[in-house]
Amino acid sequence: MRRLSLALTFLLSLLCGPGFAQSGPVQTALQAHAEQIADPSRRTIQPVLDDLAASGAAGMPRFLEAWADKRALRRDSDGLFFLGERDGDSYPLLSVEDGSAVGTALRDDITELKPNAGVRRLIATALVQFQLNDPDPDRRLAALDALTRNPTPDLLAPLRASIENEENRTIRARKEALDRLITIRFGTDPARRIEAIEWMAARISLEARAALNNVLTTDTIVGPAPDGANVARVLTPGEDIPEADALALLAEAGLEVATVSRAARDAALVDAIDGGRIAGRPIATLDTEAARWDAYDALAEAGTVPPRPAETAIAELLAATPILAVYDEPDPAVTAAAETALAEIEARVARAEAADLALDALSLASIYFLAAIGLAITFGVMGVINMAHGEFIMIGAYTGYVVQSIVPDYTLSLVVALPLAFVVAGAAGVALERLVIRHLAHRPLETLLATFGISIMLQQIFKNIFGTQAVPLTSPDWLAGAWVLNDVVGISYIRIAIFVLAAIFLAVLVYILRRTRLGLEVRAVTQNPGMAASLGVDPDKVGMATFALGSGIAGVAGVAIGLFAQVTSEMGSAYIVQSFMTVVVGGVGSVFGTLAGAGMIGGLQKGIEWLNPSNTLAAQTYMILFIILFIQVRPRGIVPQKGRFAA
Repeated sequence: MRRLSLALTFLLSLLCGPGFAQSGPVQTALQAHAEQIADPSRRTIQPVLDDLAASGAAGMPRFLEAWADKRALRRDSDGLFFLGERDGDSYPLLSVEDGSAVGTALRDDITELKPNAGVRRLIATALVQFQLNDPDPDRRLAALDALTRNPTPDLLAPLRASIENEENRTIRARKEALDRLITIRFGTDPARRIEAIEWMAARISLEARAALNNVLTTDTIVGPAPDGANVARVLTPGEDIPEADALALLAEAGLEVATVSRAARDAALVDAIDGGRIAGRPIATLDTEAARWDAYDALAEAGTVPPRPAETAIAELLAATPILAVYDEPDPAVTAAAETALAEIEARVARAEAADLALDALSLASIYFLAAIGLAITFGVMGVINMAHGEFIMIGAYTGYVVQSIVPDYTLSLVVALPLAFVVAGAAGVALERLVIRHLAHRPLETLLATFGISIMLQQIFKNIFGTQAVPLTSPDWLAGAWVLNDVVGISYIRIAIFVLAAIFLAVLVYILRRTRLGLEVRAVTQNPGMAASLGVDPDKVGMATFALGSGIAGVAGVAIGLFAQVTSEMGSAYIVQSFMTVVVGGVGSVFGTLAGAGMIGGLQKGIEWLNPSNTLAAQTYMILFIILFIQVRPRGIVPQKGRFAA
């Protein structure tokens, strides 16, 4: 029966075409070590893998992957190797040369190659050597990722060899960095390791810091240092190591002060009772701890019980027994270089963290500037405390959401939403000014209460229209991601766009206020409304135009803020307090004062959050307290109005 099966298999191979049994470079290399591949062991397979890697056959990585995954097959009738998995009573066979289908074989004629875990690890190492030189850049990057996760000294030589022929600059840089990392960890040449450590000193990546920290790992030993030990430092109990931990280490080494517990003392005293006395002392007098210890000490002097150690015994033992931190790395030159490099990296990381904090503060200041500049204009010109200013921000955000619902292209919808939000929020501002604020002129308390009520009303209206859940305002793909300088410094593209938008509005507002008739009239009304009116300027129209401009800018700010924050009916209330603080701190009615105030508040908030990252509410509280103190010193703000160019 078996002969019949073999005959049928042979006939099937003839029918499947000449490529089925033909030998290629992969098959040829495999046949040279057929028996070792069929029955591998960890002790004998490495030379075989080296020879397979040296063959340079294009299809060899495919076979190694299949072999490691237990998908490699050997046909018993002729000893040829194939790829495939069992399907019922037969095996669909794939060529080891190109993975193409080359026929089938019966189960009785196939042996599955199932290497053990140790052999599979060696196969994976050999496979990485192929992948490092793979024509596909993605496969080379995947190999580098795998090697970074599990570096081995065996791959150091092939990694270095692959660097010479690497044309992709990014991949070449990663290979060079990985070369240094593996050299630091597994290199045998001290000079080359020190060179790699010094190269790492100019980097701040997590991998660099991890590699250097790995060199500086220590073990704690008790007693004199062994010959040739690379001592990092002597640990001082109570400073470098808790005294309790130091005593525990001494106890593990068999060095400890024999103490007498209260239970042992009491047992010894009971055993020493003689005629109602202990060590000549009546039992009735031993009613305090001090008296009992005195009686025990008397017994110790008589030699009947072990004496208590002196009070200074523990301190003397700790002083007499050194506790050392010894580097696991035996070469002092290598550890000294690693310490120097790590100190340089930590200093560079500190500077990078400061730069990252500054970018965060600048980004937050841009947001506060956009949110507050409209309020600064209306507050400065009309003296109106508009508590509904935050709702203009909300109106702009919801305008962007509605536009995005109609225009699915996110870039086009953003282009449409920005000017439309300006118009819609500006129109809402004009309506508020015409219907409410102009009738409450020079009545600040009534204006504050009225705008506060309108703020609540607008929130409820938008809640009824759009619901209580946050709605999405999606940014275009070109605003996704972040600009990353290194492992520490980075900022999202959305925040960069908001910074650019704030700079544009700053330039436009400065131009309007300094170079246009509207700006001249606004500055005139701001400084002296009566004189401006006597010269033909209509304060009511100027106030309306100013309110439209300030409200429109708030709407644009709402679109920008909605791209990274939740769009809800309450979103405006989250910025109204910061907006007022920005205006008051910067200087009422001053564009550059608002800019300065936004910078101060943004930087102050980020600085406090950095000092106390776990409590955002505390950061807000400290910031408000600081601003209160600042206003006491400069009640007119950073840039107070004065002279002809107050705006």
